[in-house]
Amino acid sequence: MNSFSFQRLLAYLQKEGKQILRDPSTFLIAFVLPLIMMFIFGYGVSLDADKIRIGLLLEDTSPTARSLENSFLATSYFNVQASYSRPALENEMTGGRLRGIVTIPQDFSQNFLRGTPASLQVLLDGSEPNTANFVLNYSGGVVNIWQSQLNTEKKIDFSFPVIPQPRIWFNEDLKSRNVLLPGSVAIILSLIGILLTALVVAREWERGTMEAIMSTPIQFNEIILGKLIPYFLLGLGSMMLCVSLSLTLFEVPFRGSLFVLLLSTSIFLLAALGQGLLISTLTRNQFVSSQVSIMLGFLPAFVLSGFIFEIKSMPWPIQVITYLLPPRYFVTILQSTFLSGTIWELILPNLVAMLLMALVFFSITINKSKKRLD
Repeated sequence: MNSFSFQRLLAYLQKEGKQILRDPSTFLIAFVLPLIMMFIFGYGVSLDADKIRIGLLLEDTSPTARSLENSFLATSYFNVQASYSRPALENEMTGGRLRGIVTIPQDFSQNFLRGTPASLQVLLDGSEPNTANFVLNYSGGVVNIWQSQLNTEKKIDFSFPVIPQPRIWFNEDLKSRNVLLPGSVAIILSLIGILLTALVVAREWERGTMEAIMSTPIQFNEIILGKLIPYFLLGLGSMMLCVSLSLTLFEVPFRGSLFVLLLSTSIFLLAALGQGLLISTLTRNQFVSSQVSIMLGFLPAFVLSGFIFEIKSMPWPIQVITYLLPPRYFVTILQSTFLSGTIWELILPNLVAMLLMALVFFSITINKSKKRLD
């Protein structure tokens, strides 16, 4: 009786499946959710695009090119990392640490002083469309201001302006849906994994069925698995549906690995399910569970995960809080998998972070849950 029984687990899974079909356990929040939304949107989110990190590749080191470099360094809108190495800057951009690279080519000064068109190359990270547009537009503005000042100081009228030539990485068309749809998978799975799962144990306590379950020979680890597996499969099914619609109906590019997508989704679901089970175990009330789930799970996933608003634009205390949210890491993996490809340097640390959070949630749940009525 003390050993693990697959027969008891299967019977409990059948019971959970029927219960899920009969009662989806969906709640509307009337008062707390608007307050939390006002707090987060008022204090936790900033849409100001300043101090954006870009790279400046100096293939031309003449005084004219240095003058243009100083113009980029002097602006308050960019945090410029100047370098002579293209691979170093491209690695920084691939790793998400730069949002663009402005290249001053070798023949820039020669063409500019000769009066022929002098081109600049502007590489943009298309995974953040709004930021990419800002970098492109303001780079052109910096160049125009620099050229006007140069004309005024030297009283020279150049008949050919400097023409930036953009090349956009990862999201060539700068379509927002190519970024939003992959990120929405994290929001949907947060809703399924945290909100719905949080109602499971609380519903058992409210309806008095937990006492009946505890009077049976079933062990607590079998109860946890019986509540975990149905929602885990439901989450995988929802992920597959979302990805299929994104690829077929909305034509979102997918450049990564399906294995990485399944692996990251599985680990994220474990973290979300663990958080939901912990909430329901501690509250034992459906209404309170739904409130806490939205405050600590769904709403932060929507606002503070980088799904819509760039985390680096938020105040630093809020940026620290985002490191405690599993969706922050999952959104990064999804956007990388869809738009950039399988970049293990970016994916592996996020997978490890989500796995650690899942272990923490389940450890606390097991520690707080005992097969007794008190």
